[in-house]
Amino acid sequence: MKGSVIFAASLLFAVVALAQAPAPKKSGIEAKGYTWNAQEGEKIEALKKKGDVKNGEEVYEVCGACHLPSGAGRPDGTFPQLAGQHSTVLIKQMADIRAGLRDNPTMYPFAKVLTDPQELADASAYINSLCIPLDHGKYEGKDAAKQIADGKVLYEKQCKECHGANGQGNKEKFYPVIAGQHYKYLLRQMTEIRDGKRRNANPDMVKVIKPYTNDQLVAISAYQSSLSMPGAMCKAGAKTRKKK
Repeated sequence: MKGSVIFAASLLFAVVALAQAPAPKKSGIEAKGYTWNAQEGEKIEALKKKGDVKNGEEVYEVCGACHLPSGAGRPDGTFPQLAGQHSTVLIKQMADIRAGLRDNPTMYPFAKVLTDPQELADASAYINSLCIPLDHGKYEGKDAAKQIADGKVLYEKQCKECHGANGQGNKEKFYPVIAGQHYKYLLRQMTEIRDGKRRNANPDMVKVIKPYTNDQLVAISAYQSSLSMPGAMCKAGAKTRKKK
């Protein structure tokens, strides 16, 4: 009953929030002198704080309407898997959305309601504590085995150094966990980064994938979505739990 009430309240909040003013616009990768991970504003304040997982669980309730209570997101890629993501990455992305550096009109009204850097740190700590669901959107197109194999070659050549052999990313360097992420979300984000539409993108990553064809992006996304992180994935058949 409690879950149903929270979910209904979240949906009602969404309708009200989306009627508010649009997000601000801040110059990003398209601007001269853009610094991908500038240590400034509320982001740096949130990074200094110790996130409270218990309070973060309450803060996250409004997020669950889209990203699900488990943090699994949606297999069709409309909403990414968040569970197990590095708190540093979450803080950066939410702060960028709040500041208008990353365009996400759907999420902006929700990110906007976080009251201060402490709530930003709390929500991120809670999301990071969740295990990564085993079931997520994978590549199901033609010649799946070949696409994954081709994607593995590309990944190990140019992506592994930053995102790790198991898609574990790097917390200190703000490189995201991609293990367990939905194929369609990965493909959309990499396409937007390649095409200059993700304004808070890492310029180093843009350089890497700029030459990639659409077919290569499909292959590498297919492989990335097949990755799993030992010790971070949810147990098969078990309810979503926090990581030990």
